[in-house]
Amino acid sequence: MPSYFVPYAALSIEASRIKDELMRAIEKVLDGGRYILGPEVGGFESEFAKYCQTEFACGVDNGTSALFLALRAMGIQEGDEVITAPNSFVASASSIVLAGAKPVFIDIANDGNIDPQRLEEAITPKTRAIMPVHL
Repeated sequence: MPSYFVPYAALSIEASRIKDELMRAIEKVLDGGRYILGPEVGGFESEFAKYCQTEFACGVDNGTSALFLALRAMGIQEGDEVITAPNSFVASASSIVLAGAKPVFIDIANDGNIDPQRLEEAITPKTRAIMPVHL
């Protein structure tokens, strides 16, 4: 790799901090043989619902699916517009497109997040949601 290469994400650094815990959890799933909707998923859903102070939570396979389901739950559909940041991971825009809507990108401010000064001018009669992305 070139000496100037900067990775998109340094997940290995984060994972190294909790690697032993992750490996124990993976081994538990492998030893149990239930890879889909096993007791670990049910446990996660219960703990997460409690954390969010709600009755229910539903685990999904990835962040794109979670964003897609949230948009659909809000009633987002074809022809709608959803405002989001242009410098986010692809899941932000792709979940909007998967829901049938059009992503509308707002330029960012110095902090890397949507520029609130430009937000109001981007809102149209077709705008149904704003998907802020914290970077």
